Formats: sequence, structure tokens, C-alpha cells
Amino acid sequence: MDRGGAEAPPRFVSPGVSDKIPEGNRSARERLAQQREREKGREKRRRTLIVSSAVVGVLALAAVVGLIAANAGKDGGGDTASGPAVAPSGAIGEDALTVPVGAADAPSTLTIWEDFRCPVCAQFETAFRDTVAELADEGQVKVEYHLATIIDGNLGGTGSLRAANAAACAQDAGKFAPYHDVLFSNQPPEPDDAFAKNSRLIELAGEVEGLDTPAFRSCVEDGEHDSWVKKSDTAFREGGFQGTPTVLLNGESVFPSKGGEQISPENLKKWVAAANKGKEPGTATPSDPATPADPSGRSSGPAS
Repeated sequence: MDRGGAEAPPRFVSPGVSDKIPEGNRSARERLAQQREREKGREKRRRTLIVSSAVVGVLALAAVVGLIAANAGKDGGGDTASGPAVAPSGAIGEDALTVPVGAADAPSTLTIWEDFRCPVCAQFETAFRDTVAELADEGQVKVEYHLATIIDGNLGGTGSLRAANAAACAQDAGKFAPYHDVLFSNQPPEPDDAFAKNSRLIELAGEVEGLDTPAFRSCVEDGEHDSWVKKSDTAFREGGFQGTPTVLLNGESVFPSKGGEQISPENLKKWVAAANKGKEPGTATPSDPATPADPSGRSSGPAS
């Protein structure tokens, strides 16, 4: 019998079998998903622990702020800067001693006085950098940075001055914030005056895209903003502040505490939210750093 034209026998599927994932495989996939969720939970707890530990560390170190400030009345030490104070581009405020970051029309102002050699300042940055950046990015606060050189005065050396001048040079290039972060992330031990070497400051500029330029190098090596830094340090010492970091929210001290509550990322956000209640976030950006600022804080560009 010719079987060449016979139809293929029908394909039978056993009852209960379908194209769904077999039960054993589905259970394995569910276990894998559960394991991933547990790992995510552990990672979240790890990040929280890191931030919490950093906050505890910065509050513990804050106890020595009084010791740092005890000699804050000393001269800033190091080089004796001479000549007129040349403010970095975009600096604002009285004598153009403020470097602004964030929306110029933000409803609240976070004022931060720091010394690049100050270990408590580095601890503060580790614990609060992301929170401050988030608040600024959301238009909740305008951050106003001021630079001091009290460690040079207390321990000798010129690292505070040299680093502050380099940060001002970075502001000229519109890159103050990222270079500021790089300096604190690479801060040497307090007695080590490594920032006194311009070569080290220029080397660190390589970690900020587009900053290591001939103009930046010249600014750093020539100490273009040294007199401005010294003037800023004088303003700090005459301002009655207790030490670095000094952190003010709308003029009120919030470091290491406010109203009996210790500062933490959560509390800082809470305090800002309370201060901004009923107010719109800011949207206007600071003046273009490429446009120099005069001592009055107004742009020296064409009048509108």
C-alpha cells in the first residue's frame, strides 16, 4: 500500500500539559525573584547604615569644632596675599565673597563656611553632600559657599589658601561644585599640607571634565584669587562664627543641631520643607560664571 500520501498522525497532548512554565521552573524563578528582593533590601540597609555612620561621625567630630575655633582668631597663616582682591566669576554678595550654587530664586538659602583642610568639613560633605545637592537641584535651596583658611592659621602651612584659590579658579570655569567635591573627597590628613602643592591641585582638576586647562593652571599657579580668599577668611573671623563647618539655614545655625534636634539628612530636609511651606521652588540659575562679578555682587555684564 502506498503510504507516501498519508497524512501525518495527529499530535496528542497529554491532559494537563500546556505551554506554561513548568511548576518546578516557576518555583525556581520565584525563589530567584525573592532572593533578588532580599538582596535589594540588604543593599538599601547597607546604604542607610553608611549614611547613618557618616552622620554619627560628623557629629562626633563636631565636638572638636570648639578646639578648632579656639584659635580661629589667628591670622590665616601661609602666604601673605597682596594686591586687590580679585573675585571669581559669578561671585555675589558683599565684596563678592559668596560662591552661589543652585537656583538664585530658591525660597531658602543654605550658607556653608568651609576650609578645605578641615576634617569636620570633609565629614560633613560625606554625610550631607547628596542631600544638599538634591535640595539645590529641586530648587528648594540656594547654597552659598564661603571659604576660610583657619587650619593654615592653627597648624601652619598654606594648603587651605592654595585649595581655596584653586576652587575659585574652578568657579571661573563654571565648575566650582564638582571641584569642591573632588577636593573634599581627596582631603589629606589634617597635619599633611599636601594641598599646598599647586601640582596636586592641578592633578585633582583632571577628575573634573574640562577643568584642567591652561587658563585654570595659570590661575592656580599665579594665585589669582589669593587676596580674595584672604578677604573671605577675614570676614569669617570677624563674623563671630564658632568654627568650620558653619552651616546656616536662612541665617539660623543648623550644625550640629537646630532646636534640640541633631542634624541629619532627614532633619535637614524637614527643616527646609518647613521653611519653604507654601512657597514655590526656585528655577532661575545663578549668573553665568563666565561673566565676572563686581564687589557689589552685580554682574559686570551689559546693563539690561
